[in-house]
Amino acid sequence: MNIPPDSDAIQEVADAVEQLRKAMISADGARLDQLASDELTYGHSGGQMQNKQEFISSFTNGDSVFLTIEISNQTIRVIGNTAIVRHTLAAETNDKGKGPGSVKISILLVWIKNDEQQWQLVARQAVKV
Repeated sequence: MNIPPDSDAIQEVADAVEQLRKAMISADGARLDQLASDELTYGHSGGQMQNKQEFISSFTNGDSVFLTIEISNQTIRVIGNTAIVRHTLAAETNDKGKGPGSVKISILLVWIKNDEQQWQLVARQAVKV
């Protein structure tokens, strides 16, 4: 049986990804806390892994500074209460101790719908393009 994708759920996940993008640029710790699951594992393209607290702190303390983030080639697949998002992220950065730079990476995001029916990021992995 071919079941059509749930367009409402796909749009909800797309909205959550956009909220994450904006919160990363603005370093909005409170919003990042809402969007991230307590079980978050956040993988960087260089191999570093962070938990939820480390992820949020990296933005609020200036270790990760995104001046811009552009997302392209995004696909979203929703399976029950889980969503798999893939996209390319291109950004201008100004990380503490590194100065201005740019990055282009492929991202895999896994979102889950929590008990309050909100989508939360539970896993992220980046790889160099």
